[in-house]
Order: sequence, then structure tokens, then C-alpha cells
Amino acid sequence: MERVECKCGHVNPYGTILCESCGRVIGDGDSDNSVNMRYEGSARRSKTYKKTIIDKIWNFFSSVKVGVWIIVLILIASIIGTILPQEMYIPQTVEAGDYYRDHYGLFGQIYYQLGFNNLYGSWWYFILLAALGMSLVIASLDRVIPLYRSLKNQGVTRHESFMQRQRLFSETKLEEHVDEQLVVLNSKLKKKHYHVREENGNILAEKNRFSRWGPYVNHVGLIIFLIGGMLRFVPGMYVDESLWIRDGETVVIPGTDGKYYLHSDIFLIETYEKDQEGEVSANSLSEESDGNIIRNYQTNVTLYEREGEILYGETPKLKKIKSEQIRVNQPLKYDSYALYQVSYKLNELNTLTFQLVDQNANERFGEIEIDLINPQRSYELDNNYKVEILEYFPNFHFNSDGQPSTRSQTPDNPAFYFNMISPDNPEGEKSFVAIQQTMELSGDNRLKMEFVSAETKSVSSLTVRKDNTLWFLGVGGAIFMIGVVQGMYWNHRRIWIIRKRDTLFIAGHTNKNWYGIQKEINHILTETSFQKVIDQTQNTTGNE
Repeated sequence: MERVECKCGHVNPYGTILCESCGRVIGDGDSDNSVNMRYEGSARRSKTYKKTIIDKIWNFFSSVKVGVWIIVLILIASIIGTILPQEMYIPQTVEAGDYYRDHYGLFGQIYYQLGFNNLYGSWWYFILLAALGMSLVIASLDRVIPLYRSLKNQGVTRHESFMQRQRLFSETKLEEHVDEQLVVLNSKLKKKHYHVREENGNILAEKNRFSRWGPYVNHVGLIIFLIGGMLRFVPGMYVDESLWIRDGETVVIPGTDGKYYLHSDIFLIETYEKDQEGEVSANSLSEESDGNIIRNYQTNVTLYEREGEILYGETPKLKKIKSEQIRVNQPLKYDSYALYQVSYKLNELNTLTFQLVDQNANERFGEIEIDLINPQRSYELDNNYKVEILEYFPNFHFNSDGQPSTRSQTPDNPAFYFNMISPDNPEGEKSFVAIQQTMELSGDNRLKMEFVSAETKSVSSLTVRKDNTLWFLGVGGAIFMIGVVQGMYWNHRRIWIIRKRDTLFIAGHTNKNWYGIQKEINHILTETSFQKVIDQTQNTTGNE
């Protein structure tokens, strides 16, 4: 696009409404008596270029209305995400779809199927955040660059049409002692902390220009804040995982890429108990709460670091880092990770012991101990007897089709489908065994799996957290507040004093608080013979 030259000789970018130097209206002008000074009449890209696809995308995101609608959509989506608990806050021992259906009915099922259960980590919520960031960047660049260029290039001497179209304006016929009064006026302006520029007897007084950048500083802060939020989707920047660990168990810490392991030495509970007189006293650390008031619960752990590369199928070589007691609000911290004590479960089934019995001869062929977390597929017994686990249901129930199934992998209600093999029956006898329930599936079985004993362990619930985005969120929030203060508590004020032949023109402009600048200008003019400025809109309390 060609650049446009004003009659004063200044060359302006294409699309400029007011000359950057003298303020004269470019082109056919405006029939209004006032000029739009919001962006100093500068050429905005969104109002000038409209042909290519890039122009259309730029113009779309530069619209304030589009930005507002994106914010509305984000708010609506965020509100929907708070109607039901997010998936990270439901028990990890149940399947998410079953949980929402069982607890919230049809609405919960629809909520889950639409992906609202993991709203803040969904791809479409991420797109909304990215669209808001793009809108902030484009809308800011579309306005701040022309505004900065116009304010930088503004001249002292302004055309009289520019002066007459300003909201605050006065016109005075010149008399004697004008120069002396202008010197007094200049001195008063400086006392009011105005930056005064003079050119050919004309004056431009300006102060608090930095307040014009307040909204754009807000945008910078919001953009940094959004970047921090979106960085949570980058691997390694943010971790918020749950970890259930049993006494004596060593597990890899989720979110560490297999680098760190945690061993649970023991889970302990400290309680208050009432004596015979009903008074509460502190009990020593124990593994049982016994119905007393819980004073403290903690997991004594040992942290390990893996040495060497991961070799699948082999036990990793671990190096001890440190031992720690994880209590509520007293996490284990290491290498930007923090492990918090969240909850616990006492007396979870850990192993079940069965013995193989001949029901007819009342003969026993040995015992098997089944690890409910990682059971074996088969167990060898004396005299060539063998027991196979064909199916294992850690949390047994019958599904809607009447078939045996499991609600979760937590052994709250274990059930087994056994095949009991004997020397005289190598095909085996089938039996379905659940707690307090045995169903023979092969007719008249001679063999039977008889329950012997159970072993329980305490299970501790920990939360693993790592957040390298907090600096972005903190810096973005701080910059945003600086922009709020910058734009709210100061206002950009300018006063033009122009001499044209035998007339003195005085005009004032501000981005807000017109009553304040009008009162200030008229106070400065009190000891002069110049006419006080009036509000040509007849609304002395309005803002631009």
C-alpha cells in the first residue's frame, strides 16, 4: 500500500485518519465536529488490509467482540467442569465411566461421554486457551504499534481544525503581554509535572503517557499466564498423579519417567483415645485407628533413584536417596517433586491362603498362598496335584449381562475361577470361588478349594506433584496487576496551546477523567487573560 502525504509534508502510513504530525484530517475527512482520538487516528492493520486469508484471520482475532466471546466460552466450559468432580478427584480404585454412571445416573454418563470428566486437560479446552492467547496478541499488536508510532511522531504545532474538534477547547483573541502570560503558563504546567515542548511559539504539554500502555501490559501478563497454563500440557513441566502404595511395596513414582522409586516401610496412625473417665489422651503410633479420633497418619518411606537405563523385564538397580516420614502437609520433596500424604486404607486384603481338599476321602494335598496384587497362573502341590487360576476378579460382581466381572483392580472382593488338576484327572475340575461362596462348575467335583486364612496390609494414598509453571503464573499475574494499577490510577493528559495570527487556541485531551483535566487546565489559566476551556460535548463527567 502507498503511504499518504499530508499537506504539512508529513508522510503517513496508508489508512491514517489524522496526520501524525499536525492532526489534520486525511482524505475526505469526517463530518463530525469531533475526532476519534482513541488510537490517535492511526492506521490499524485490521481496518486497512482485508483481502488475503491472513488479513481475514488477523481481522477476526483483532476484534474485541471475538475476544469477549472466547472468554465467555471458556467461562461456560469452566463452569460445566465444576458441576461434577473431575476424574482426578474420584477414587482411583474404580473405573471412571462406572463411577459417573453409578453416582450421577444418566447425567453423569453423558457428562463422561462428552469428556467433561477431564475438562481442563482436554484438547478442545486447550484450543480455547490458545485462541484467547492469539486474540490477546493480535488485538494488542493491532492497536499498540500504531498508537506508539502516533504518540512518538506527534508534533507540537497542530492544525486549527484539529484544535477545534477537541472535546476541551477555548479560543482567545490575542492582546498585549501575551508572551509574558505564556511564560507564566509554561511555568505552571511544569509545576503540574507536565513535560513541555515548544515550537515556533506553540506549546505541547504532556504527562502520564505511560498510562496508555496499561491495557497492553495487562495483555502481556495474561499472555504469560496463559503460556504457563498451556505449559502444563508439556511433558515434564507439570505432574499431578496419585500413588497408592502398600506396606513393604516398592513402586515407580508416576510422572518421573521411571527415574525414581518409592518403598513403603510402614504406614502408621496416631490417635486420641478416651480413658475410663472420658478424657482424650494421645495414643502411641499404631497400625490401627480402633475407632478413635485420628491425630496423625503418616507413611514412612525410602526414596530410590534408578541407576542406568531401563531394561524391560529386568529388575532395576536402585540407589537409596533418603528415608522420610510423609505426613499431612509435610511432604517429601526432592528434585522439584513433592509427595503429599492424602488418604489411606486399613486392612486391605493382600494374600489369601487356600488348601486343596478331597471332599470324599477328607484328604488334603497342600496349601497355596495367592498374592492378590500379582497372582501366579498356576501352583504345584504334592503328589502331582496342581491348581490353575483361569480367571481372577479382584473386585467381583455380576455385570448387567449376568456375567462375572470386576469393578476395579483393588482386591476388595476377590473371586477365582480355579482348575484343580489331579493325577487321575489331568483335564481338571472347575470351581468358582468367592468370599463365602463356592460354585462347582463341573458337576460333582471330588476336589475343593477350601479357605484357610487371609493377610491384610495398610495402603497409603499419596499425591505426586511437580509444577515448573508456577513462575509463569506468578510473573504473569504480577505483570497483569501492574497493568491494572498503571491504567487505573493515572491518565494520559495533553494540552495544546497554538498561536494562529491574532488568535490563541487551547485544547486538552485525556483518555479518561475529563472533569479532572478540565478543572486542572482552568486552574492553570486563572492568572491569565486566556479563555477557560469548555467541554464541547456538554458532558463534563464523561469519559472517552
